[in-house]
Amino acid sequence: MKSSLSHSPSSPRTRGSVAEHAEEARSHGHVASGRRAVSLQRALWALLAALALSTAALAAVDPLPFKDRAEELRFQNLTKQLRCLVCQNESLNDSSAPLAADLRRDVFEQMRAGKNDDEIKQWLTARYSDFVLYDPPLRGATWLLWFGPMLVLAAGAGAVFVTVRRRAKATRPAAAATRPTSDLEDDW
Repeated sequence: MKSSLSHSPSSPRTRGSVAEHAEEARSHGHVASGRRAVSLQRALWALLAALALSTAALAAVDPLPFKDRAEELRFQNLTKQLRCLVCQNESLNDSSAPLAADLRRDVFEQMRAGKNDDEIKQWLTARYSDFVLYDPPLRGATWLLWFGPMLVLAAGAGAVFVTVRRRAKATRPAAAATRPTSDLEDDW
């Protein structure tokens, strides 16, 4: 079938010819098949994205062979008290970093070796310092960490107090000098 439109380099397209071409394409089903192809392509991309996300989520899970539910709960509680060394403010339990996975395996092996939670924490702090703990102990090296915010707040409150007192003293003599001395105004 020959199209009624001719496209020669010397004859420019007009609005009418574009509309006629679109109508002809619709009548032959070209547009409908194009829409189907686009929707099929979108569905395939959505499926691919869902597959990638599900494999990433599965890769983040560390299947550890716990003896019972109590051991699993102890492990989860302990890893929630420990900080991931790579991630920004994430617990060892929540992190998906490779180093966190290694540390979780180390904690699990320490638990299987019969160590209690305090011994495991001491072993980790010996290797990684107090930074690995979410609740670092109060020591000489950590007193500023514990009391630093309160010291800054107290210093700011002291500075405000001193500034207000100085301004009050500076305005008292000026106010006393401008005070009226007549008895008439005092009674008013």
